[in-house]
Amino acid sequence: MNDRRWRDPEWLAEVRDWIDHQLGLRGVTRSGPPVQPHVYPWSTVLRVPTDQGDVWFKANSESLRHEAALVQRIAARRPDVVPALLAADTVTGWMLMPDAGETLRVVTQREQSLDRWHVVLPLYAGVQLDLADEVDDLLALGVPDLRLATLPEAYARLVDEIGADRRFRDAVPMVADLCGELAGYGLPELLQHDDLHDAQVFVREGRHLVMDWGDACVSHPFFSLSVTLEGGVAWGLADVQDSVDVAPFRDAYLAPYAERFAGDLVAATRVALRLGWVCRAVNGRVPGDDRQTLVRLRMFLDGRP
Repeated sequence: MNDRRWRDPEWLAEVRDWIDHQLGLRGVTRSGPPVQPHVYPWSTVLRVPTDQGDVWFKANSESLRHEAALVQRIAARRPDVVPALLAADTVTGWMLMPDAGETLRVVTQREQSLDRWHVVLPLYAGVQLDLADEVDDLLALGVPDLRLATLPEAYARLVDEIGADRRFRDAVPMVADLCGELAGYGLPELLQHDDLHDAQVFVREGRHLVMDWGDACVSHPFFSLSVTLEGGVAWGLADVQDSVDVAPFRDAYLAPYAERFAGDLVAATRVALRLGWVCRAVNGRVPGDDRQTLVRLRMFLDGRP
């Protein structure tokens, strides 16, 4: 899908009618026209002013429509981290959400501190662990299956599809070996966000909220740390690569796992940080735009974009 549909007047009129109906069921009135700040080929977001404050509408492309049902599942277990939707249509994938506040990106720049990640990361790990018994149900909802057993084949298929250089093709056995090594640590494969950075975490009234689960998949839970730590925290407030020691943030994330699992979790994390870029490259590919895919593949092979 391209992004033209999201701007189609007939589609937008249908969305406005749905929003007005859902708000009316809750005794809320829209107080102005929706504003469309985000339009991408895979999704769009509208800010909707109401007599009780802004709410947000989101629509996804067909491959991501499961997000609405997924968010409902997560919010039912951890409403302290993932707020309940105001309304959802799991057929169309439409969602109506309360305002989540400021992004962590804005807050950390204002505070000139990354310390809030020490709170966010164990909260997020708790979400993963609390949904451990729902993995089969999440897969049935349409959440992508990128467990370790599937990843080498998915990687091989990806590098063929994008016509990657030979060095990426030659790395297929390495992906298989690393998957086997990581599996040896005996950790469960769980829901993972797969794009957890400081624009996906929001701060409102003292709460830290993890939003935008459209890229979530079932895979090794530690894969989340590739984007969060190597792609985000390590760059610091001044956006300088490797300017921050990520070990304390890693340990904050691992703390809930250490309460349940034995073994060398730090060693498992070292393998997962590398393989996580394979998962992100496979799961986050936008057909026709392989620039980001190649960046992620270089992060896997070289540790540099």
